[in-house]
Amino acid sequence: MRKTRKSTHLCDEPIITGFNYEDFYSAPGVNLFYVLRIAGIFTKALKHLGLVCMWTIITFNPQEMNEAVKTGKAIFAGGCFWGMEYLMQKLDGVISTTVGYTGGHVENPAYEDVSGQDSGHVEALEVTYDPEKISYEELTKYFFEIHDPTQVNRQGPDVGEQYRSEIFYLNENQKNIAEKLIQTLKNNGYEVATKLTKASAFFPAEGYHQDYYEKAGGVPYCHSYQKRF
Repeated sequence: MRKTRKSTHLCDEPIITGFNYEDFYSAPGVNLFYVLRIAGIFTKALKHLGLVCMWTIITFNPQEMNEAVKTGKAIFAGGCFWGMEYLMQKLDGVISTTVGYTGGHVENPAYEDVSGQDSGHVEALEVTYDPEKISYEELTKYFFEIHDPTQVNRQGPDVGEQYRSEIFYLNENQKNIAEKLIQTLKNNGYEVATKLTKASAFFPAEGYHQDYYEKAGGVPYCHSYQKRF
């Protein structure tokens, strides 16, 4: 994450290279700015006393700092990805969303490949979230409550295999949570059609599909919230 080397000189401000404050501020949970403020005050005090001190020259890599922040990922398919994204983005703890295609056999599919039902892919949503604010189980419950998991190869007026209900798990823990929730729904009388599949390659959709309702306005036509748990 960082490279350091020692330098002995008359105390002055800490020497920090490769540092961009705008990038730094964008790293969630980072409070090093305040550490630097304190270090600067301490340095000036020593300099006033005419003392010599040892400073460590630090090179920061903002990208590596951001990658170090703990996040989780989840992949859901439940009809048109525009509506799924619109509602998922409203959850506290969701950091970012990407609509795309997965579950099929075509590399780098285009929307026409998926809508033509020749690729095997579904319209899906990849969610990046903060596990300290929202859990995978809470996300999955919400997924079941913003679409109808009993519909087969469709969601409302959108009909086709690409609109099937499916959860793509990234590890065994996600699989176990999804299985538990599906069983709970079945016990409550729902004929759940949602498939559970190990995640494979996820291909982001074209730019005009990303944040569709935010850019175009309006609200989803086949997604709405209905409490099921």
